[in-house]
Amino acid sequence: MYLTLNDLTFQYDNQQVIQSFSCAIEKGSITAIIGSSGSGKSTLLRLISGLEKPVEGSMTLDNKVIFDPHQFTEAHLRQVGLVFQDYALFPHLTVRKNIEYGVRNSSKETKKDVVDRLLRMVELMEDADKYPSQCSGGMQQRVAIARALANQPKLLLLDEPFSNLDQQLKERMRILMKLWFKEQGVTVIIVTHDHQDAAMLADQIIELGA
Repeated sequence: MYLTLNDLTFQYDNQQVIQSFSCAIEKGSITAIIGSSGSGKSTLLRLISGLEKPVEGSMTLDNKVIFDPHQFTEAHLRQVGLVFQDYALFPHLTVRKNIEYGVRNSSKETKKDVVDRLLRMVELMEDADKYPSQCSGGMQQRVAIARALANQPKLLLLDEPFSNLDQQLKERMRILMKLWFKEQGVTVIIVTHDHQDAAMLADQIIELGA
């Protein structure tokens, strides 16, 4: 398995948020983790990304241990992309520059090629010079995903990716996102409270707290 979580446990202010959670995820698959508000979905993504540290358990990614009782790989070394609910775009940077920020250690020419490819993929080439404030919710979502993909993550984590979209745009983005991820062979975990999101996108559905 590409990502394996074994008996992960996490607590915050002495309150247990995640208890003995385990799952296995195949490379190139889309996994949806569903659960009600407060069930620990977003916390689980923060544990996988390295933004929080479990108190027990273990994690392996791409055949490497990223957490166990003896070691902890810091977030910036995991090659895991995380897209938050609010997209966290830089307001002072254009769409192009936001995506370019995600490209690491590349020449100017290579960086431009990567950004152009991602702009075409997310259908934003004509909007490349706009600022986030000039973009709709769906456009901002696409910028955030493209920026995460620009860094070629081993794993992409999406936290309630459709929460800010109207129903019509949500349905379109589900279709587009599944197409992008399958074409690129990206391994993706989506957390959501919406069973329809999970059913339309995921190869595997895991219910947190079930």
